[in-house]
Amino acid sequence: MTRRTEWPVGATDQHAGPGHAFAAGHMTESEDAYEPEAGRGTGSGAGFGEGAGRRARSRTRSSGSPSSSRAEKGEPRDPVEQARNICLRLLTGTPRTRKQLADALRKREIPDEAAEEVLSRFEDVGLIDDAAFADAWVESRHHGRGLARRALVRELRTKGVDSAVIDEAVGQLDSEQEETTARELVARKLRSTRGLDRDKRLRRLAGMLARKGYGEGMALRVVRQALEEEGEDTEGLDEPF
Repeated sequence: MTRRTEWPVGATDQHAGPGHAFAAGHMTESEDAYEPEAGRGTGSGAGFGEGAGRRARSRTRSSGSPSSSRAEKGEPRDPVEQARNICLRLLTGTPRTRKQLADALRKREIPDEAAEEVLSRFEDVGLIDDAAFADAWVESRHHGRGLARRALVRELRTKGVDSAVIDEAVGQLDSEQEETTARELVARKLRSTRGLDRDKRLRRLAGMLARKGYGEGMALRVVRQALEEEGEDTEGLDEPF
């Protein structure tokens, strides 16, 4: 039977935005770190004296068990809490896909059931949103690096984004916008190729576009037009490069 975890209100249930959620989540981590261990009382026999504290620390060190070591560091024993803390740390300042977080939890040997509970809960409250991640990725990588749709699809697949989500995200870019970006890329690179023979300029410029995911036909058309504008003879450049 799946155990229902009580989630701190600040970390997941408030909708004040990811920044507030991350801050609340980390504050909870700090509180967890200093939570008294089970079995320690608060009466006169609970061992508040200095000698009792030394004996308790000595027993903890001598046990040498991994669970004792984790307890000393303030890490929660509950796998759901471990998964939650790991995800909050990874999400702070850096959006990630569900698959990236799942891979990180698996690497840290978090049980599948605990990982699924945390990831689903984070999706429910919007801390994980693959569609928003894909939209932002396309916007950033196209305008920042000049990547074409084909390269963007390849990158998003490596991050585990669903194919339907990828198609919708890259659908923001149409052929006209891609060609405009390709022309801008060639214009910036053109000066550095001056002095080279025509065919070498063609290969260098078209190769740059190909690495960014532009198709052969578009790359050739854009490079040819740029060379023509500089007065180059482009006769015979209709063949694929």
